[in-house]
Amino acid sequence: MAAKGVKHDSEKLQWDLVPWEELEEIVRVLTYGAEKYAPDNWKMVEPKERYFSALLRHVVAWRKGEKLDPETGISHLAHAGCNLLFLMYKDGR
Repeated sequence: MAAKGVKHDSEKLQWDLVPWEELEEIVRVLTYGAEKYAPDNWKMVEPKERYFSALLRHVVAWRKGEKLDPETGISHLAHAGCNLLFLMYKDGR
């Protein structure tokens, strides 16, 4: 019988739990923004509350039944997720 290997990873982050297809939609939003403005332009936008407002606009549009952002054709929820990431980033600074 072959010996079993040991890996001490029970306390590590479980990256395999991330829903990759949904995360890819957020990356599509980031890519669209990088092409429209510039890569990482979002880091220079102030005040950060503008991203909270944008997040709410996308959530409200989604809640009203509009699945896709009319400008980008990307999910409103992906846009909201992107804005949430921006807020998380800026809140830590």
